[in-house]
Amino acid sequence: MREISLHILDLVQNSLAAQAKNIWLTLIEDRQEDKMIIKIKDDGRGMSQEIRNKVLDPFYTTRTTRKVGLGLPLLWANAEACEGKVEVKSALGQGTTVEAVFRLSHLDRPPLGDMPATLVSFFSGSPEVNFFYVHKCAGKSFQISTVEIKKNLDGLPLNHPEVLTWLQEFLKEKEKELV
Repeated sequence: MREISLHILDLVQNSLAAQAKNIWLTLIEDRQEDKMIIKIKDDGRGMSQEIRNKVLDPFYTTRTTRKVGLGLPLLWANAEACEGKVEVKSALGQGTTVEAVFRLSHLDRPPLGDMPATLVSFFSGSPEVNFFYVHKCAGKSFQISTVEIKKNLDGLPLNHPEVLTWLQEFLKEKEKELV
């Protein structure tokens, strides 16, 4: 995938397919350690150890609509190509955590991509799910929670067009402040 945000989109779609009600996304750009860390944790169905052992195999998928599952294998290949790694932890009934590490300065590391648009697509597409996002970069930190946003909407749904427009602008501003 050409952007890390597309990997994140794929991982969150996996969490949603696993019926997660809460999804935590942490993005850390650590220039001193020369690492980019992406961590997605959910409270979905989780996976058995047998399935967890197969998730990095591109020819394995639990989906019945196709015979390959490329999301995690592509993330793993991108991370490994950038002197990084991917770790998947999961237990049935307890959810799943995927952590990908990239060497931040690696020439082949894909760009982050449009995180504000990615986040807005999560929020609008699954307004019933609670999303918790933290982005740390250069000693600064930004965090947002749809739980807090919903409390302040005064009855408007999270996927209302005015709310989404405001969120897009707000997220762009906050992400820009980090960099």
